[in-house]
Amino acid sequence: SKALFDADPAAFAPQYGGYCAYAVSKGATATTDPDAWTVHDGRLYLNFSTTVRSIWQEDIPGNIARADANWPGVLDR
Repeated sequence: SKALFDADPAAFAPQYGGYCAYAVSKGATATTDPDAWTVHDGRLYLNFSTTVRSIWQEDIPGNIARADANWPGVLDR
């Protein structure tokens, strides 16, 4: 609801600055497709394509761990 958003707008922001979460897990950045997203544990993850989203979803916890380790340093590459 709008009240939840107003109380904590950052909670609704996509992870990894809106870059493809799978790309970040691989140490890169990529643009995203607005139709290729996943909400996991209340967080929004975007992907390059629906095909990449399917790959991302095969190991969400592992991909998040790798992406978290790469973020935000991946922006310096």
